Amino acid sequence: MYDLKIINAKVIDFDTNSEKDCDIGIENEKIKCIGTCPEKASYEIDVKGKIVAPGFIDIHMHEEVIGLTADGDVYDIANKMLLMGATTCVGGNCGNNRQSVDDFFKSIDEKGAPVNYLSFIGHNYLRNIVGNEDRYRKSSKDEIVRMQGLANAAIKSGAIGLSFGLEYCPGTDFNEAIQLCEGLERKDILLSAHYRKDAKYGIDSIKELIDISKVTGIPMQISHLGSCTAYGMMKESLKVIEEAIGLGADILADCYPYDAFSTFIGSACFDEGCFELWNRSYESILLTEAPYVGVRCNKELFYKARKEYPNMLVVAFVMNDDEIIEAIKAPFVMIASDGLLRKGQGHPRASGTFPRVLGRYVRDLQAIPLLDALKKMTLYPAQRLGLSHKGQVKVGYDADLVIFDKEQILDGATFENPTLPPKGIEYVLIDGKVAVKNNVIVQGRLGKVIRRSELQR
Repeated sequence: MYDLKIINAKVIDFDTNSEKDCDIGIENEKIKCIGTCPEKASYEIDVKGKIVAPGFIDIHMHEEVIGLTADGDVYDIANKMLLMGATTCVGGNCGNNRQSVDDFFKSIDEKGAPVNYLSFIGHNYLRNIVGNEDRYRKSSKDEIVRMQGLANAAIKSGAIGLSFGLEYCPGTDFNEAIQLCEGLERKDILLSAHYRKDAKYGIDSIKELIDISKVTGIPMQISHLGSCTAYGMMKESLKVIEEAIGLGADILADCYPYDAFSTFIGSACFDEGCFELWNRSYESILLTEAPYVGVRCNKELFYKARKEYPNMLVVAFVMNDDEIIEAIKAPFVMIASDGLLRKGQGHPRASGTFPRVLGRYVRDLQAIPLLDALKKMTLYPAQRLGLSHKGQVKVGYDADLVIFDKEQILDGATFENPTLPPKGIEYVLIDGKVAVKNNVIVQGRLGKVIRRSELQR
């Protein structure tokens, strides 16, 4: 007997690139049958022709610390991720961790989580741990050696690789990045990097990340490509990456479907000259936290917030939407949220990324086929991470599934209300158990840690 049977499903087979109508039988957390599934089930869902897709895999998000939120839950982002169909997420990106990988994993092991988690160990976090809290200073040889030891320990504990946040830490030069990587005991890991600088500096920044991968021999995931070169440089940046891949470099990228980025107003990306670089004004910055929730900056307010509230999350409307679409269409670019919230405030990408792509870019704009979009948020990140039993609706694979209406799915989150749930997602399953039903979380602790040792890379 199946634990669960989904009947009247529409599945897109990634092996044949075709749709098929079928039933799906789930047993012991795995997909046991696809097609005509004759066994009875303890529980049955009739999805009436809706799409049954693999659970979305968010290769880039930012829940690196577990602490109380406004609604009393310990997860600020993961519940929003779950509601929009993400069942597996990767933290520790952009060089950031805000607690040790051991502590983060231990908490999930003990209490569960809304989604499955993987994590990088962040270089900027390591810099702070060894005492280099000056983001404009190069690390000493001794500090780099100590960081190597800490990075190796984190990878042994299960971190999937090392992430850099070069724009946030301008003191990190190319040699520091290389030296840190050269001290890693394992090379079967993944590098992830927030580039050094955007806009007219974006092409050189991408070339630097390619060079880091070439020199170290470690695959590189370029983070949120849109916020790097969607300022008139996207075509050139895609060509640079494509040429590097053609020459054998193991380089891929991800991108979120918005023309605005979000980070802390005190970060180095808002150093002098940023508005001239983006050809934008102070009014392009939206403050998202108290005491200025929903307020656009002027010059006076920008500098006041930067000085008095440096850790305030803000949104910067500085990129070109047509270039974001261009990035998402590129065959080597995955879809990821870069989700970052604090007590429900921040950027809507943490709540809307995947439904936005499926609703706006696939259905409404017809900018990308449904098949391609789904692969970019399931199969491709699973392959990149080494998740050998996720990312496809296939017999023997984990029963992490999203059931949605392709005619109704759309993001609900806005810049004014960044945590509003999406439309059109009827069910989200983790390990064959219903986690979400009609925008309501019915089981919120089904996720677990996925450590590097469990991956097949």
